[in-house]
Amino acid sequence: MILLVFAGLVLGVLVGAALGLGAGLAWTSYFETSSFEGYSGMLVFLTFMPIGAMIGGLIGAIGLGMFALRDGEPRARREP
Repeated sequence: MILLVFAGLVLGVLVGAALGLGAGLAWTSYFETSSFEGYSGMLVFLTFMPIGAMIGGLIGAIGLGMFALRDGEPRARREP
């Protein structure tokens, strides 16, 4: 079970960071954020990407943790 939670955490962080990166790029494009001295890049990589990684990690860990708890005992060990 712990391995599934850890796998969900890792995969959630990766997917969340990618989605945060996409959301940040969409934000800077839609609201025409100034790129003076790299402001738009700092906004994306220091705000949207970490927030997306944190939210994705939590959702991934909780999701696969719930899946591991719901699955129950393996079929090979169940009584007929």
